[in-house]
Amino acid sequence: MRFRTVFRIPECKNAAFLLLQCRAFRSYSKIQSTPKRCFGIAFDIDGVILRGRVPIGGSPRALKRLYGDSGALNIPFLFLTNGGGIPESSRANELGELLGVRILPSQVVQGHTPFKNLLDRYENELIVATGKGEPALVMSEYGFTKVLSLEEYASYFKNIDPVSQYKSWTTTRASELDRYSNELVTKHDVLSNRVKAAFVVSDPVDWGMDIQVLCDILRSGGLPGQKNGHQPPLYFAADDLEYQAAFPSERLGMGAFRTALESVFNRIHHDVLQYISFGKPNPFVFKNAEAILRQLQPSYLGHYLSNNGDSGSEPFKTLYMIGDNPVVDVKGAKQAGHPWFSILTRTGVFNGNDNHADFPADLVVDTVEEAVDYILKRESAS
Repeated sequence: MRFRTVFRIPECKNAAFLLLQCRAFRSYSKIQSTPKRCFGIAFDIDGVILRGRVPIGGSPRALKRLYGDSGALNIPFLFLTNGGGIPESSRANELGELLGVRILPSQVVQGHTPFKNLLDRYENELIVATGKGEPALVMSEYGFTKVLSLEEYASYFKNIDPVSQYKSWTTTRASELDRYSNELVTKHDVLSNRVKAAFVVSDPVDWGMDIQVLCDILRSGGLPGQKNGHQPPLYFAADDLEYQAAFPSERLGMGAFRTALESVFNRIHHDVLQYISFGKPNPFVFKNAEAILRQLQPSYLGHYLSNNGDSGSEPFKTLYMIGDNPVVDVKGAKQAGHPWFSILTRTGVFNGNDNHADFPADLVVDTVEEAVDYILKRESAS
């Protein structure tokens, strides 16, 4: 029997990330008084707030209830999603336009957001990033200086993808592959320097090429075409097997890609694949979300702006996780423990009449609007 090796995510590197979150609020001037009850909300996106790009479950109305008449944030909330592929600032703008409320970048925590905690380790090292959207741009905005998309990286190695001639979408020259290509990464760097780490930022598009090139990188020690070497670190933004998108039934997620890559790698290499997975249901993600929600408290913001400290924040009595996937959202909240309270909606992966058998939520509702209504009534009565 062969076993995979999965490393736990260190939690000691959150300080810099959290400090950046604090600084993001220096310009946030509309501070309201401290809420009477200290609670916060984390929303999943796909299957709860949106299906594709269409709001569902009364999400625009539900979110507007969390703001004051002036448009300032009354109740701290954020989006906690395993999705991604674009920078948090872009996702915040997109969500704001779709939902009709002001969303700050710090209110968007995507599967790859914790990658910025690895900046100290890989800031000036050659790394590759893959996935839908703009994976290289995401990593560049986090501060990584030598990052290439896996597609662009592969373009430097002739015939590395033996079926590329049959893919009409891969005929673009390397210089045109990625609008955000890092000019500091030269052909010499790519062909002579080893890749120090590979990042799966979001769901890959071309599974065949990605599996082939990642196997080349990982089993060669970071330089395709070389003999077997020590595997460079591999990071996944999340490990969802399935998720709810615009199609009626669930779609294969990053966890499915990881399973495929792992199966192939373990058949062709003498050592099993080693990797680190971020994203829900990892308790690290929920602890990080709690810290960010604390910074979204009006009491915290007011104290921070006046004293540049954090003693103005109060401990949360309850944090609500509203999701549609019992294996990811509910399991994660349960593992994180107090003060998390899980609410399961029937608008996504889960659509059963009763609670989930293996990972029962604290509450099951039809829509996110119903969930918010329950929270506000519960908190006003406490």
